[in-house]
Amino acid sequence: MLLSQILRADGTQAVVVRDGTEAHEVAGFDSTYALAMHCLEQGRTLAETLGQTTPGRAVDLELAYREGRILPPLTHPDPAHLFVTGTGLTHLGSASTRNSMHGGTEDESTMTDSMKMFRMGLEGGKPADGAVGVQPEWFYKGNGDIVTAPGADLLSPSFALDGGEEPEIAGLYVIGPDGTPWRLGFAVANEFSDHVTERMNYLFLAHSKLRRCAFGPELRVGPLPEDIEGRSRVLRGEEVLFDAPFLSGEANMSHTFANLEHHHFKYDLFRKPGDVHVHMFGTATLSFAKGVKAQEGDVFELELPGFGLPLRNRLSIAPDAVAGGGAVRVNTL
Repeated sequence: MLLSQILRADGTQAVVVRDGTEAHEVAGFDSTYALAMHCLEQGRTLAETLGQTTPGRAVDLELAYREGRILPPLTHPDPAHLFVTGTGLTHLGSASTRNSMHGGTEDESTMTDSMKMFRMGLEGGKPADGAVGVQPEWFYKGNGDIVTAPGADLLSPSFALDGGEEPEIAGLYVIGPDGTPWRLGFAVANEFSDHVTERMNYLFLAHSKLRRCAFGPELRVGPLPEDIEGRSRVLRGEEVLFDAPFLSGEANMSHTFANLEHHHFKYDLFRKPGDVHVHMFGTATLSFAKGVKAQEGDVFELELPGFGLPLRNRLSIAPDAVAGGGAVRVNTL
């Protein structure tokens, strides 16, 4: 079962459910957030609620996509209450990709901190049920203002040194009235980052992650398969610059999803009732690691069987935030 949010032709918003090829509006709800909060109030799951809801009007999702009317599948009425975060070095090939970016080797004497953290995950990232495993690398991307709709331009800041895709799976969550996190499901995500800035010095990782991102177009309700394989592409006009598989699912990871979720939601800050969280679980596939330098106008396309429509976004460069391109001026009150 897949959920999405669209704008109707008249500009009003609707929630769409798709089971197989048939897509229709969910009557009585104008947002996935409102639907999720209703489920919590009623003590029912999404699947139970949708199974008891009368189908609304039929929807042509591909047409809505072409017309730019598909929204991210989960948003918050106040973007400041949506947290976008992620974990890295979680997939079995991620350490070698990161290590090569930073010039490390497998030798203990020259091993990067990335490789050391990856090995910690291999040894302790999949604890027995109910136990707590080793904590992963964690990063903050931003709030709801940095979320880009499927099909819209991914704006890279004028000062960025690079803008490259990161094909990932994201978990989508709401926090219940008592502070309990509830996962609605998963979506394919482009955890867009500045890899040149990161490669300069690993301590610039936090700067490199403060970029826009996209996820969707559809939210997959329910658990994931153990082994997932998608495709990541970078397109420049009619030319395919990059086309490679990306793997996910716990069979291809050094951590369990439960362990990654625990180490995010263990903080009280991330269990505030009513908040929304989009947490990205990492990747081992980057076009940047293969020498691709994305430029304005390139299109990132991420496709994952079982997750609905592919996620497409075009790279665009934002104008200077400060007139003349100088430093941001901070005044004194």
